[in-house]
Amino acid sequence: MLDIKTVRDRLDDVRAGAALKRISCDLDALVDVDEQRRQLIRAVEDAKAEQRRRSKALGTLSPEERQAEVAALGQLKATMKAEEARLDEVLERWHGLMLTVPNIPAAEVPAGATDAENVELRRVGEPTPFSFEPKDHVELGQSLGLLDIERGVKLSGTRFYVLRGAGALLHRAVLSLAFDHMVAQGFVPMEVPVLVRDPAMVGTAYFPGGEEQAYRLDRDQLNLVGTAEVPLTSFRSEEILDLEELPLRMVAQSACFRREAGAGGKDTRGLYRIHQFQKVEQVVVLPADEEASRVEHEAIVGHAEAVLQKLELPYRVVNVCGGDLGVPQVQKFDIETWMPSRGAFCETHSASRFHDFQARRLNLRYRDENGRIRFCYTLNNTVVASPRVLIPILEIYQQADGSVVVPTALRPYMGGLQVIEPGA
Repeated sequence: MLDIKTVRDRLDDVRAGAALKRISCDLDALVDVDEQRRQLIRAVEDAKAEQRRRSKALGTLSPEERQAEVAALGQLKATMKAEEARLDEVLERWHGLMLTVPNIPAAEVPAGATDAENVELRRVGEPTPFSFEPKDHVELGQSLGLLDIERGVKLSGTRFYVLRGAGALLHRAVLSLAFDHMVAQGFVPMEVPVLVRDPAMVGTAYFPGGEEQAYRLDRDQLNLVGTAEVPLTSFRSEEILDLEELPLRMVAQSACFRREAGAGGKDTRGLYRIHQFQKVEQVVVLPADEEASRVEHEAIVGHAEAVLQKLELPYRVVNVCGGDLGVPQVQKFDIETWMPSRGAFCETHSASRFHDFQARRLNLRYRDENGRIRFCYTLNNTVVASPRVLIPILEIYQQADGSVVVPTALRPYMGGLQVIEPGA
């Protein structure tokens, strides 16, 4: 969340940022409740100070004066208790309103309502034209025995699938390539839970607001994560880190679960928008330094680009517009990979920086060079998400005879297999 002092001092910027993101929040109500909170805190603290002062003076009073003063102190205690109860109510409302206030977007964030208005920054590679009528990934997956959607639906319902044979191997190969790449960049490999408590979801800003997209186990008060960002960023919550520990650079591969409530249309075909998938996710925790945050943002985008370049897939990087940003982001770059069946570059990666927005919610802090305790800055980005990335791999590498060439970078992970052929 934002610092309430930032909200008070930069109210116009906060209001403009919410408008740019098209996120509704009642800032006037927050300012009013915050004033009540501050007045009640002062009143309670003043009452406690008065209680201590008068209690110390009891020994100097006569028996008659002491009796009257004890009665007065009893009344003061009752008044103070009532003010504390009111303060608790105001704090609850204040905290709820604070959680609705979005982060202030960077000046470079373009205006726009949807992802159609994201601004292209660069493009790497160009779609290769086909000399034959190409198949989409569903047709390819089924004809090659890689993908079984019908039985996935039988097992679990719509938007589930089964990868089999070389399809399962291709899936594992992509994830291994991405994970190995990140470890080679010095990121600490992590194996993290995919079931987390509410504070982790609130701390990373998936709650409130994202409850409809999350699978929840009410009996255990746990949530299945939609990304390893949640446990990785929350890993050191409620801690004070030494400056020498920073930056923390972590990578994890995990199962991910999303309900995809409200999604429809062409996104429901095949593997593009599904309920269960795997991701390799990178998370960085930094000191509170704007320039370092920008440098790291470009670096984590570069890591994902390096994997796509190894796979020789055409892609583009876009600067995400305000209306396509979420509550916590200062700025986000999406990577979109070319998918022939969709005739477009489609999102496969999202790289975000948050400043201290997540860290404040998580109480994730560090001690700076002057001994002052400050909130950390956080960033994250997908390294690869599968099976979505299998869409461009299968479609771009397909051949006229219905086979699919295995990208060179993946062959060591697939026992040297070079071509996935029909009937293989």
